[in-house]
Amino acid sequence: MNITERTTNDVVILDISGKLALGEGDTQLIGTTREALTEGKKNLLFNLSDVTYVDSAGLGALISCYSSAAREGGRLKLLHLTRKIQDLLAITRLITIFEIYNDEREAVASFA
Repeated sequence: MNITERTTNDVVILDISGKLALGEGDTQLIGTTREALTEGKKNLLFNLSDVTYVDSAGLGALISCYSSAAREGGRLKLLHLTRKIQDLLAITRLITIFEIYNDEREAVASFA
């Protein structure tokens, strides 16, 4: 898995690509999120458009990141879900927890 960080209007956008799975990115995503929060970056947007696979550990990582952000007074939102990820979040009812966007400008503006 690869994570690229960029910032727009005080929103840290993490462009995530590859597999979000046990041993293939779950701990990397949690670590990157904790690092951002430690640096005072409270508005996080995960761009999942290039994520090819998510397993239960990947879902756990998303929940862990969401919880960490909330605990630190931050917010985490999701951007560009693939159909498979959207279906997975719907089946597990996690879709009701996350704010999800299909447009980056709209997602960034939602943090204001």
